[in-house]
Amino acid sequence: MTRRNRFLLEIVAAVLLVAAPFVLPLLGAAPNTVNRVLVWGLFGLGFDILFGYTGLLSFGQSAFYGTGGFVAAWLLTKAGFPSVLLALIIGMVAAAVVGYLIGLLALRRTGIYFAMITVAIAEIFFFVEFNPLSDFTGGENGLPGVPNPVLNLGFLTLNFTSGWSLYPFLAFCYFVGLVIALRIVRSPVGAVFEAIRENPLRAAAVGHNVQSYKRTAFVIAAAYAGIAGGLLGVLQAFMPPDAFMFETSGQLIMQTVIGGRGTLVGPLLGAGVWLFLQDFLQASLGLGAAWKLVLGVVFVLLVCFLRQGILGGLRDLWLLVTGGKRKPAEQAAAPVAAPAQPLVMPMRATHHANKDYQGPLLQATGLTKRFGGVVANQGIDFTVNAGELRGIIGPNGAGKSTFFKMLTCEIPPTSGRIVFEGRDITGMDVTDVCQLGLTKSYQVNQLFNKLTVRQNVTIAALAELRGKFRLDLLRSPDKVPGLREQVEHTLALVHLTARADAPVAELAYGEKRRLEIGLALASSPSLLLLDEPLAGMSPSERVETVALLKTIAKGRTLVIIDHDMDALFELAERITVLQEGKLLVEGTPEEIKANTLVQEAYLGGVHEAVAA
Repeated sequence: MTRRNRFLLEIVAAVLLVAAPFVLPLLGAAPNTVNRVLVWGLFGLGFDILFGYTGLLSFGQSAFYGTGGFVAAWLLTKAGFPSVLLALIIGMVAAAVVGYLIGLLALRRTGIYFAMITVAIAEIFFFVEFNPLSDFTGGENGLPGVPNPVLNLGFLTLNFTSGWSLYPFLAFCYFVGLVIALRIVRSPVGAVFEAIRENPLRAAAVGHNVQSYKRTAFVIAAAYAGIAGGLLGVLQAFMPPDAFMFETSGQLIMQTVIGGRGTLVGPLLGAGVWLFLQDFLQASLGLGAAWKLVLGVVFVLLVCFLRQGILGGLRDLWLLVTGGKRKPAEQAAAPVAAPAQPLVMPMRATHHANKDYQGPLLQATGLTKRFGGVVANQGIDFTVNAGELRGIIGPNGAGKSTFFKMLTCEIPPTSGRIVFEGRDITGMDVTDVCQLGLTKSYQVNQLFNKLTVRQNVTIAALAELRGKFRLDLLRSPDKVPGLREQVEHTLALVHLTARADAPVAELAYGEKRRLEIGLALASSPSLLLLDEPLAGMSPSERVETVALLKTIAKGRTLVIIDHDMDALFELAERITVLQEGKLLVEGTPEEIKANTLVQEAYLGGVHEAVAA
């Protein structure tokens, strides 16, 4: 986003919110409905950060909606709290704390299991509100008598009562919530959220603490739910018990999907469609309870024909009309510029470098991995020195990829020890090992496919520059020292500068393989492991990639697995051969070519054919 239009959405939102009470009455909109849309829109801002940006579908947001609402309402009605605004903030904080505690449990699982846990949590909170805590929450009667907000400016007292009089207060709360949400999703934390949504495995592998960032998104969503729940009590002058109902969470999800998830303003648009249709179907058409049936049909049609919601459909229509989206053939034909001469990225000192260590860069001793009764690797001793370019070969099933996964701590060894730069990293996780300076590229591309090439590299570089977890929620990525230079340098190194703003899904296979290597390079590793970087490439792509590997090998320590032995013998200074999960032999490329054991095990008995 350019500096010129960085605040465009905020400006448009402010103009529309100011114009709404003048324009909407002319269209017959009831003020109470407009105010409810704002409350649901604020509720949806946090949920969209959780669901739309981080990819976590929670059915338990009603628990936080009700918690924030009832805490604020209890303070104002039972405890005689004097300030409505401060009570709303306390309710928001209470919801955030509850969200943090629940996140510790719920986020231990992913996918459908996470969603089911949140369903159970919503039901538990509904039961607790109606039974053990009914003396505080009013049970099925709720908490009546929530006062109107009053703002004393010294020279002027503003009393927000109801209807259009209450609208400015709710509109201001929504606008502040939108501005904060925009800052969050545009921050480095927001970039990590999107990485987790697209590929949590790779987000962890480039050095981000995925679990902590998920918990952060969960707490943010809970905080937004909490203040929206408090505003519901203010809007109705009554805190209703149905705030805790599972139906509340379901309605929030449907509104977000209708409007368009991952847009922030989509939940507001979805709430407008939902609530205005509800009023129209009930009041104008007199359908009574049957309005849910009609609205359900509308929802199904929208999901089927506008899978990205209303805003997604409008965006696609705009691109179609303006020609902003090129045809796939044109995208594939886009020129890929390579530097006129090889670029060399100097090996710079990083925050994780152990400068005092003088021994082998990596040393594995007795490394063994068993999967039940199957032995993938057994008793492997492996040493890599700084500045070395090591190749690993072996027939299919030799245990090469499993060996790599153990070295980068993606999977723990059954027995054995791994020492990196003098540190024992056995049993550490892949995120911590990447932060130390040991990372890998994957045999099967693990990219953030819905993001651009530049965003992919940025995500990897952020982990190295910021550490594995940092809550710079309101910071612009442009303010991260050295980020722009590191991203541009990495793009140039892997010859993807001309494709920097292209979505990954539009790249050719060879470009994706180069980006795969670029993600590993962007973290400035001390030791880079490349798992079959030439796999699946055409002959011309192999030639280009071999030249690329020669370039990035200068000043770096590399370990490469590949089946292209000609390329590997050309690149590597020393070769390790694995067979049936064991170390067969090590030596120079010339020694390996002449080794009888290698010819028998890997080359299919070439020496017998030559002898014949």
